Amino acid sequence: MASSVDTEGALSPVDFIKLQQYMEYSTLRVKNVVKDFKPGGRLAKHTNGEYIDAEGFYLFLKTYLEVKEFPADFCQRLFKYFQCADQDGSKTQPLPKEREGGVDLRDVTCCFLILEDAHPREKLELTFKLYDKDSNGILDSSEVDRIITQMMHAAGYLGWDATELRPVLEDMMSAIDVDNSGTVTLEEWLKGGMNNVPLLVLLGLKMREKDGQHIWRMKHFNKPTYCFVCEKMLLGLGKQGLTCKCCKYIVHNQCANRNSEPCARTFVESKKDVGVAAHDWIRAECKSKKCQVCHKKIKSLTGKRCVWCQEMRHNDCISAGGSTCDCGQLKDHILPPWAIYASSKKEEDTNLLNVTLDGHILQIVPVQNIHPLLVFVNPKSGGKQGERVLRKFQFLLNPRQVYNLSNGGPTPGLHFFRNLRDYRILACGGDGTVGWILDAIDKAELNVRPPIAILPLGTGNDLARCMRWGGGYEGTDLREILKEVVASEVITMDRWSVQVILEESQDAGDSVPYEIINNYFSIGVDASIAHRFHSMREKYPERFNSRMKNKLWYFEFATSETISSTCKGLNDSLSIECSGKYLELSNTLEGIAVINIPSMYGGSNLWGETKKPTGVPQVKPSEVITDPELLKTIAQDMTDKRLEVVGLEGAIEMGQIYTGMKSAGHRLAQASRITIKTIKTLPMQIDGEPWIQPPCTIYITHKNQANMLMAAPAKPSGFFTI
Repeated sequence: MASSVDTEGALSPVDFIKLQQYMEYSTLRVKNVVKDFKPGGRLAKHTNGEYIDAEGFYLFLKTYLEVKEFPADFCQRLFKYFQCADQDGSKTQPLPKEREGGVDLRDVTCCFLILEDAHPREKLELTFKLYDKDSNGILDSSEVDRIITQMMHAAGYLGWDATELRPVLEDMMSAIDVDNSGTVTLEEWLKGGMNNVPLLVLLGLKMREKDGQHIWRMKHFNKPTYCFVCEKMLLGLGKQGLTCKCCKYIVHNQCANRNSEPCARTFVESKKDVGVAAHDWIRAECKSKKCQVCHKKIKSLTGKRCVWCQEMRHNDCISAGGSTCDCGQLKDHILPPWAIYASSKKEEDTNLLNVTLDGHILQIVPVQNIHPLLVFVNPKSGGKQGERVLRKFQFLLNPRQVYNLSNGGPTPGLHFFRNLRDYRILACGGDGTVGWILDAIDKAELNVRPPIAILPLGTGNDLARCMRWGGGYEGTDLREILKEVVASEVITMDRWSVQVILEESQDAGDSVPYEIINNYFSIGVDASIAHRFHSMREKYPERFNSRMKNKLWYFEFATSETISSTCKGLNDSLSIECSGKYLELSNTLEGIAVINIPSMYGGSNLWGETKKPTGVPQVKPSEVITDPELLKTIAQDMTDKRLEVVGLEGAIEMGQIYTGMKSAGHRLAQASRITIKTIKTLPMQIDGEPWIQPPCTIYITHKNQANMLMAAPAKPSGFFTI
């Protein structure tokens, strides 16, 4: 999650790590401080029922954390978070009278209970007492629902996908009610809670965890599967159990706390252990696989797998084989644990970026002859694709090198890798994700600008197409993708600054989505269609869940644009200056595109292919070329510090280009800087993000060049290529 408040009332894990850092110097327990707010307590005047006012909340923090002055802005963010948490995410529900201007003391207590170092049983017991509002020793349905709401909010700041979590939590709470009475006793709560890992995670999480903690997720297994702890089969409909995201350790829900083996280490405890390359053995489902020591088949539950090199051995053969690990087939990508060490907190505490989401302060030591892969995944791209890709990379690589962009964006990962000079980045998402990472690299001011490969998720993905990574991920084995990264080559790609200056008499209108062009900029008919498309998709996202549906919707909007012709006579509404030379625009044009890469609208090349006639000398690069005959001989190049300008004659031509019926638009110019002046409100778009822009002047100039990884050309296949 982001390191700042992304939405009103939202907090990130980094905010909770800040709280934990304050708590390290406190000697008090939350249950002791709460007594001050009870009737007769010294701070009781700040309470109204179960709610405390803003001043009381500040005094709670000041007392509990034992600080003279708690940061006011941080206090306000926390106060707002608890106010929103009490509404279960709804902004429309009216607040109870006693609730106005205050926060629920139970929610505040539970939040700090999560951060405190205490036994899970103690946390469960205190949670029960807090939510047993009438103190009758039983949780009724409304009190249980309140606990579920609090767990939903905990899931949110832990980075879990909470969209489908409530039914799971309701089933979980029903299972705790053993006698089906509709209420939960303290005994049922403690017995059920102690054997329920997801419940403990949501109610008793310590943000600072020891290395080797499993990261559990629920999973349904479609074939016979055994629990690695009790060695009994997972039974029931769907064979539901828990599996670790990182090492694939499998357990029954109730077995997760019963002496399960630890997960693989992700770093070493001190700098003296750096460079000691050793296997990390984890029990695995090795059935029918061969032991790489004795070469005999491994029966179920009698073997282990090295997390890093994937070698499998019988339990009895582990000590017989070699102890040195080479990280196997993925050694060029893996950042091994013996290259990461826990550093001291003396100087590093001053920079919160050095603190990981689970509370560690880590440093990387460069490893010779490898190119560790820094993986950024946008879990929101491509529906559920992003979530699956994130889990798979956490299994294949060291989880420390795989970042969920929902948790603070690219900055924490770039900061962690800042001391390495020879590493690569893999951006898993759409073109917007790649642009986000490129912007973060600019702001990070790194000594080395790492090259970026792309795993395209979702639709469009024009930049990924140009770099030969394809138009979308279709479930290919990620090991194959990693092989392609090794075989790729580094190229530079131009990036362009765009500055929009409004006329003095004009209102601001829509906000400009980007200040940098990576792919293209356009005005007129195509931006108008894109604006309608995006507006409809935001309103009805369920109607835009496949590439075929997207194409059909696009065709419909293009048809309506043809009828309305909102951008007719574009030449009377704007002027274009290319490196000091004005373009003469035809009155038939309804759109102008300024393109940096040879792909637009999901694969359309508006500039078109260039076939140089024989005997014609090569054109020397110049700041601007507008001669139609010369433009026919110029091929597009995303590394030449020049942009291409193309004209479009309406929605019909746009539709023909988008569907492949026509190859290109009308070449107007190639230039190193462009100025566009408009005299009326027009639709515009940058890299697929449209907006409506009042009269303005637009300046497009070269910003810098990014290092990108271009995949090797696809090998021809088929009978006729033999």
